[in-house]
Amino acid sequence: MKIKEIQDEIVDEFSMFDDWMERYEYIIELGKKLPLIKEEFKTENNLIKGCQSKVWLQGQQNDDKVVFTADSDAILTKGIIAILIRTFSNQTASDILESNMDFIDEIGLKEHLSPTRANGLVSMIKNIKMYALAFNSQN
Repeated sequence: MKIKEIQDEIVDEFSMFDDWMERYEYIIELGKKLPLIKEEFKTENNLIKGCQSKVWLQGQQNDDKVVFTADSDAILTKGIIAILIRTFSNQTASDILESNMDFIDEIGLKEHLSPTRANGLVSMIKNIKMYALAFNSQN
């Protein structure tokens, strides 16, 4: 599935909820389903700087796709990184780099986060793009 198709799917899912309490609950549920990062990857190097809570993100190249795993010590943040991983994991580095982030505004995520969480979201996206950039330059 292409990144844009996944983003559209997420926008559709979020549109089913009437209010933000339901959306927060959904984000938390997504976080609970996030495949756990291996303990060996919970290192200082994989910690995302700029997040209020601890978020670990690890990416590796598998054939021509970038595969991400992540975890967080905060349930809402874990849900946010789960959305990003669903969107960008198993995609090519060039597709990740070329993708836009409009879907985040479409679901209203940034405007419904505290300023520190919104900064954390930006940092998560930046780290995903950095992995893609590194893997893209190796090809």
